[in-house]
Amino acid sequence: MAEKTLDCRGLACPNPVIKTKELIDRGDVRQLTVLVDNPAAQENVSRFLQRAGFQVSEEGRGDNCAITGSRAEAGPCEVFVEKPAEARRKILVLIGADRLGRGDELLGTRLMANFIATLKEMGPELWCVVLLNAGVKLAVAGSEVLAGLRNLEQSGVRLLVCGTCLNHFQLLSAKQVGETTNMLDIVTSIQLADKVITLT
Repeated sequence: MAEKTLDCRGLACPNPVIKTKELIDRGDVRQLTVLVDNPAAQENVSRFLQRAGFQVSEEGRGDNCAITGSRAEAGPCEVFVEKPAEARRKILVLIGADRLGRGDELLGTRLMANFIATLKEMGPELWCVVLLNAGVKLAVAGSEVLAGLRNLEQSGVRLLVCGTCLNHFQLLSAKQVGETTNMLDIVTSIQLADKVITLT
């Protein structure tokens, strides 16, 4: 069995996931231990290994974590991002702020709440919502739009929340909805979308 160790401590998102994928794609990796030093990298690498067909175990937390993945057969990563249904148009909404527009902050907060509540009117074409920068604040405890985001997720919309951004605002443990993700997932999702709507 080919066993590898990859030290990704000190690397910013999305480098731990990219380096993990590169090592697996080089072939003959049945067991891999990835060392990381922050919770976002831990969650992202663990989730990536699971998607690549590995059984995953973790030892340690936070700034000193070893994630070990093992599988019966070595091979490249077949699926990285869940692909949307091909039969319909795929709209991705990228939200980079916790309020909509500039001017009055209270009005901007109310407009964002109305926007999130109305997104469902896009119907099945709405495929993915990405939250980054201050937009991640919409997915944490105390957010006025949590119920709306949960409804979208329960209806089948992918909800991606930037792990680096959560770390920056010290909100990783406060996230209540969505999938903590990295820039590689976000870029790949944008590439798969038919249309991208950006709010910053």
